[in-house]
Amino acid sequence: MKLSSTQLEQTLSQFSAEVLPDDHPKVTQLNNLFGDHTFFLDDSGLKVLEPTGVPEMEAQTGEVVSLADWSDATLTSLKPHEPEPTGVVIVLQSKH
Repeated sequence: MKLSSTQLEQTLSQFSAEVLPDDHPKVTQLNNLFGDHTFFLDDSGLKVLEPTGVPEMEAQTGEVVSLADWSDATLTSLKPHEPEPTGVVIVLQSKH
């Protein structure tokens, strides 16, 4: 999912990662591979946020999903894999 600036702020307050800026040269390639997302890089690799799809919950949430792992010790090369839910749920907006 593509995040608004408010959602991005909320996400980064709950999840330690760097945002890959939209003007980064690799974003077009990543969008072609994985769809239109806000991409995050952390110590273990490339992540995105996917909506949890639970409308009865009290808040709008998203789960961090891993798309690629670092394949080298210097964190410069990523190895894509099947999307893997991480179990990390981010609260984007409360419904109260």
